Amino acid sequence: MNYGDIKTHFNDLLNRSDITPALTTRFIDQGISRIQRQLRTPLNENKLDYTISGRTSSITLPNDFLEIISLYANEYELSRVTMGKYRELNNMTYAGKPMFFVREQGVLRLHPEPSDGTVTLYYYGEFPAMAADTDENALANVAPDLIIYAALTYSADYYLDERSTVFDQKYQVFLSEIQEQANDQELNGGTQAIQPTYSYGDY
Repeated sequence: MNYGDIKTHFNDLLNRSDITPALTTRFIDQGISRIQRQLRTPLNENKLDYTISGRTSSITLPNDFLEIISLYANEYELSRVTMGKYRELNNMTYAGKPMFFVREQGVLRLHPEPSDGTVTLYYYGEFPAMAADTDENALANVAPDLIIYAALTYSADYYLDERSTVFDQKYQVFLSEIQEQANDQELNGGTQAIQPTYSYGDY
């Protein structure tokens, strides 16, 4: 479902004559932000390779970064350490195959410092933003119902709508279904694809 269709369905369910396009956009964007804080599935998994061509002490996190899944250097997984442990290790700064990392604001600091090779970051990232009505992203394709009900929870707060509890309960059900489906696929070794939870004929 594209961005325009999501906004239309949201407005149909909210069913208020005083809703404006700007408020519709605000509530949907707030809903997506809420989802991104909670949802951790293959839908928002990303991979980024850093090519190292000289001695490097850190790599910069991508702009859409939410949470680290794992960090590899030439197929060897690095261990995350505390800042205190990293500072202790960094007293013995030297070049070599990195074995440890720590996050410091927008960068990942590596130890030892690599001079060549590839460092690969697997991470949970934000969904691509939708602006035009024709825009889509993975979340909109798989779980438009989740976006809509997340947005409805914010609209209910704004309008002091008595349906607030119902909207939030539906949001929590959809979120749980998608997260559990992803968790089951991880445990059972299935392919990492998520199917839509409902067709809109179910409403």
